[in-house]
Amino acid sequence: MSNLEIVAVLINVLGVWLTTQRIRWCWPVSVVAVLLYAWIFFDAKLYSDTLLQIIFAFLQGYGWWRWSQGGLDHGKVHVARLPLRDAVLGAIAGVIGTVLLGGLMSSFTDAAVPWLDACLTAFSLVASVWAARKYVASWALWIALDVVYVGMYLSKDLQLTAGLYAGFVLLAFYGYRSWKRDLLSQEAQTQARGCANAI
Repeated sequence: MSNLEIVAVLINVLGVWLTTQRIRWCWPVSVVAVLLYAWIFFDAKLYSDTLLQIIFAFLQGYGWWRWSQGGLDHGKVHVARLPLRDAVLGAIAGVIGTVLLGGLMSSFTDAAVPWLDACLTAFSLVASVWAARKYVASWALWIALDVVYVGMYLSKDLQLTAGLYAGFVLLAFYGYRSWKRDLLSQEAQTQARGCANAI
């Protein structure tokens, strides 16, 4: 455990907590966190995770832009259901990403766990895009990914990072429940307005 890992954990927790609260400042805070983790993962020879953190830095900009596009209620973004088309495309993208990245990492690097790392990386990108699009289902995918991440980081002797991801599992459960509740509230308000307009 290093001082860098401690700082990265603290900033990461803040970023995820802001995301659960639907506050768009989660995106710039998360940029700092992912850049710190890019260095940590490179040092641990988790190259797919390193690449993921660099891509995450760019995705933070996309998330900031998407969350700045209307749909604000008291400073918080509105959330949405995951359309079937996006769910299927996300699954296909995750599988293709796993095969391509896993093949590259296993053939051309000394990556510690190339296929698992590649799978987690590919589907983390899917979860990030879903979060940027404000889909409640992004939290369910994060729960599954974070559980597996805990085991991988423990195997790489990154105990603090494993603890962080265990905390992410809890935050993801909280985020899912919170966003789901807000989605149902939004839908009820929309339905009530529709009924009022029909009268």
